Amino acid sequence: MTEEEARAWLAALAVPRETVARLEAFVALVLAENQQQNLIARSTEAAIWGRHVVDSAQLAGLADVPGGPWLDIGAGPGFPGIVIALMTDAPVWLVEPRRLRAAFLSRASRALGLEERVKVFAEKIEAAAIPAPPRTVTARAYAPLDRIFAVCQRFAGPETIYVLPKGRGAADELESARRTWQGTFHVERSVTDRDAAIVVARAVRRRKAR
Repeated sequence: MTEEEARAWLAALAVPRETVARLEAFVALVLAENQQQNLIARSTEAAIWGRHVVDSAQLAGLADVPGGPWLDIGAGPGFPGIVIALMTDAPVWLVEPRRLRAAFLSRASRALGLEERVKVFAEKIEAAAIPAPPRTVTARAYAPLDRIFAVCQRFAGPETIYVLPKGRGAADELESARRTWQGTFHVERSVTDRDAAIVVARAVRRRKAR
């Protein structure tokens, strides 16, 4: 997806001008911070709207749970968590153990006026005190599906939905995860890369040993 196509995709969704302006402000924050720490690959800076913004924004329409809290594991520079917070009215919990990245997420949230809805957990997900079962879990370039389902079991509820961008290896990861986990799974094509996919999973639970 080109930068022009990314902008056109947002326009086709009728994203409000105010939201686009806040996305632009967030992009500026990421690019400025990227000079201080490695938030995104330098090679993707010129393609940030397609590679990162729209790649994150597309996830907001896949959960079908308006207003439910999102949990972003390994939030990094805020893709997709901050973008989802800007695209929706949902609370968003960002889990990021790397100190400098967590500090950036907190600064960005304040700068964008999101501090009332966005909470940053500067620790590993295994230690994070998640306040309630999230309605939606997402994670971008964090871990294989099997690992994500495993770390979420202690706090995920029966209504929790997973919306997980998995790139070009989605089908293989899902086949592997199904050996240990059961639920309702389907795969959505990514709008930013025709060969990439997003796994959407509901009612995920560990298979009983036979």
